[in-house]
Amino acid sequence: MVSLVARNLMKCYTSVPAVEDVSFSLRSGEVLGCLGPNGSGKSTTVRMLIGLSDPTRGEVLFGGKNIRMNLVAYRKLVGYVPEEANLYPFLSGLEYLELVGTLRGMDEPTLRKRIDSMLELFSLHPHRHSAVGSYSKGMRQRILLIAALLDDPELLIFDEPLSGLDVTSALIVKNLIKLLGERGKAVFYCSHVLEVVEKVCSHVMILRKGRVLAQGSADDLRQAAGQSSLEHAFVHLVEDRDATQTARDLADAMATA
Repeated sequence: MVSLVARNLMKCYTSVPAVEDVSFSLRSGEVLGCLGPNGSGKSTTVRMLIGLSDPTRGEVLFGGKNIRMNLVAYRKLVGYVPEEANLYPFLSGLEYLELVGTLRGMDEPTLRKRIDSMLELFSLHPHRHSAVGSYSKGMRQRILLIAALLDDPELLIFDEPLSGLDVTSALIVKNLIKLLGERGKAVFYCSHVLEVVEKVCSHVMILRKGRVLAQGSADDLRQAAGQSSLEHAFVHLVEDRDATQTARDLADAMATA
């Protein structure tokens, strides 16, 4: 059984902590949604989970071992979709996926079959020989998703995976994330889209100012906040102002002479 554990993670830039004392566990079959306003520490947490950033304090364990003991081996086991779709612009979509699969040690027949199948399913097959630099944001995002799924990893870490996707692709990915959890994958899902988190995640963690503000199932958080939806519970827990009233104030400010 896959087990990703974060223990008392802290990350400081100069003397200011971006993340402070973040702890959680993620097992096979669970989809953990990570929520928080801008600057709450979500992306910093993700960077520590995948080994791109060293914790100032604390540790990340996978299968009971600190990931920093063998980062190369750990990263081969993780499917990761970053927030920004930074790809090699002069490679074609097909070449990029072949590079990813080769680096992950996939055998050529399996790699070729999966690439063809996934490009077709994500409506990218006709564009497979075009340079990634010519792709739209949504197309680049779909390439990143395919790259993360190619070798059927047990652990998936998604940082805003729906960014730039069209309605159909976003719906496919939402259904896929839920299905991956049901099929025993461990999924860490970072998002601003609370409606999606509520539908696909088995557990939710809310960060604020680098700390874990609340953690539990969506039902638990709704009940604790006395709210009817995860969106309202989030606003109640995180924000210090009334979003509806602020919207009215903005509309009034627009009409001010």
